[in-house]
Amino acid sequence: MMDLLKELTQCYGPSGNEEKIRELLIEKIKDYVDEISVDPLGNLIARKKGNGKKLMFAAHMDEIGIIVTFIDDNGFLRFSNIGGVSPHYSLFQKVIFENGTIGIIGYEEKIEEMKNLKLEKMFVDIGASSKEEAEKMVNIGDAACFTGEFHQNFNKVSSKAMDDRIGCYILIEVIKSIKDNHNDLYFVFTVQEELGLRGAKTSAYSISPDYAIAIDVTGMGDIPGAKPMALKLGKGPAVKVKDSLIITHPFVRNLMVDTAKENEIPYQLEVLERGGTDSGAIHLTKGGIPSGVLSIPTRYIHSPREILDMDDVKNAIALMIAIALKKIDK
Repeated sequence: MMDLLKELTQCYGPSGNEEKIRELLIEKIKDYVDEISVDPLGNLIARKKGNGKKLMFAAHMDEIGIIVTFIDDNGFLRFSNIGGVSPHYSLFQKVIFENGTIGIIGYEEKIEEMKNLKLEKMFVDIGASSKEEAEKMVNIGDAACFTGEFHQNFNKVSSKAMDDRIGCYILIEVIKSIKDNHNDLYFVFTVQEELGLRGAKTSAYSISPDYAIAIDVTGMGDIPGAKPMALKLGKGPAVKVKDSLIITHPFVRNLMVDTAKENEIPYQLEVLERGGTDSGAIHLTKGGIPSGVLSIPTRYIHSPREILDMDDVKNAIALMIAIALKKIDK
């Protein structure tokens, strides 16, 4: 279990550069599904055939990162963000490019106050002494992701890219566990979620499911100084009620809650004031697709040290399996 999650989180895959993580996911699921395909945008779509309702489960495989915009005469790299990159989380962090080149994020001025940090004043130091030397390793447009080793303390695990490799992990475990399903099940590992839910838009359009559930991370309120939020690590996966992009369809919300109760699976209810997931795009596709989200409470989202509780993950897997196998009449 931990080996798979470690492998997924440590894999390179910034938005728009998902080839490596997609190849890894294909290897992990190919023997457990009836069909597998990659659409023109790069989404990985796996199907377990059934004669019942068409259900779509989505988790995005991309992660936040940076992209090189300029190389100066001294070999330092200027960059822009790929997704929601925080300057406070980025300062002096290590990044890695697809070819294995390592860089450290520095700052061009003396830092007087953390609140004034800006990404445009940051640079990446790869140890080059000149532009020509740097260009032997990195080019304009090359993307890098943050590094953050995987480790476990007690029942908590930490790594970079838990957002949303934990969702990918959950889908893999669900795929491997399901046999003789009645519903027609589509498991979608989407691309470019961090850039605006792009993969979810195209995959939902082509699949046109009856219902959809995204699996992603969400914030929590259980650390010192956290904004009050009715979510804690270890108290169960969260059934989303609302975020910035969706009010969960009542049928899908009740489907998740009722199934959790029927199977005695602990759960929490989530109202996220800022942020969204793939469901924000899915539910507006075509004539509308009833959609919802199952969230994993996570600390320090979009940092290289995201922390979550494996009990929440195990219960999310159990709930998703129960939903996938449930005969839906409506």
